[in-house]
Amino acid sequence: MITITVNGDSTQIDRPMTIDELILHVDVPKNYLAVEVNEDVVPRDQHGQHLIADGDRVEFVTLVGGG
Repeated sequence: MITITVNGDSTQIDRPMTIDELILHVDVPKNYLAVEVNEDVVPRDQHGQHLIADGDRVEFVTLVGGG
């Protein structure tokens, strides 16, 4: 098993997978705007190629209004 952190929560996945695959396996906010892996933004056109590996920290970034 591979342990990663998704939006601050420890999660286990059975193998390295792309961001697109990860989206199908974890609870992702429907209105996410960007994905960060280890604090680096991964462009949407690379989500199908970028592999998530053991120890990675993934953040699905959303827009939060406020003032």
